Amino acid sequence: MENKGYRSGFISIIGRPNVGKSTFLNRVIGQKIAIMSDKPQTTRNKIQGVLTTDDAQFIFIDTPGIHKPKHKLGDFMVKVAQNTLREVDLVLFMVNAEEGCGRGDEFIIEKLKSVNTPVFLVINKIDRIHPDELLTLVETYSKKHDFSEIIPISALEGNNVERLLEQIRNYMPEGPQYYPPDQVTDHPERFIVSELIREKVLHLTREEVPHSVAVVLDKMAPMEDKDVIHIMATIVVERDSQKGIIIGKRGSMLKEIGRRARMDIENLLGSKVFLELWVKVQKDWRNRLSQLRDFGFREDEY
Repeated sequence: MENKGYRSGFISIIGRPNVGKSTFLNRVIGQKIAIMSDKPQTTRNKIQGVLTTDDAQFIFIDTPGIHKPKHKLGDFMVKVAQNTLREVDLVLFMVNAEEGCGRGDEFIIEKLKSVNTPVFLVINKIDRIHPDELLTLVETYSKKHDFSEIIPISALEGNNVERLLEQIRNYMPEGPQYYPPDQVTDHPERFIVSELIREKVLHLTREEVPHSVAVVLDKMAPMEDKDVIHIMATIVVERDSQKGIIIGKRGSMLKEIGRRARMDIENLLGSKVFLELWVKVQKDWRNRLSQLRDFGFREDEY
């Protein structure tokens, strides 16, 4: 979906531990995405959060931390992080207003000097300091690097976060909407969850339903005010007779598929799950390229 004037881009958030990166992301995305987080992977970028508005999509990615390396692996991680910073559209360097400019920040600033990507300095936790201290901080950091923008915020209180988002949008190139509007994170759980449901279909129906089954995840998001993840999924088959088998007498088979899948998914996510399943017939879907793409199969995989 490409709208004229629509902007989208990849934004990396870097900074020392405890500067408030997670708090910022949860504030921006509007829900606690941490419940779906998996173990950080060291070799690839993790898309931590996707924010979709009427005229833009911001894709926030996490990079391996930039720190003073103590060993070869650490050295490699810093290189990976620096390469990532060159590939994104914008870098947010977040610092903690309470702690001032420390040696860890100085190390990151040195590394940023070799990056051509625009860098915003985001001074977080301004609700904890006096405005005069903020002026001094801005002055200190301005002398150390030529930041594209310097924006003080309080991620916890929400102060100035909207202004930061407006400025981010100004730096985003025109581009497509990469992710569906309801998707707030890009974790492999989405794929695993659909596989768990498909596995239960195959286990319970045996030979009656061959492998012409696909599971499409329509929604996977935390429910408001509850520690429950709402999952909506569609089981796609090729024939009406297969649909009848999967639903079963008075819906009994579908209920059992849902019950077993929910137990496994709750173990995977470590959270309560509300699972809704539908069954849909799409004749001969395995031979249709567009549908294969819709169901997550890439051309180099079949």
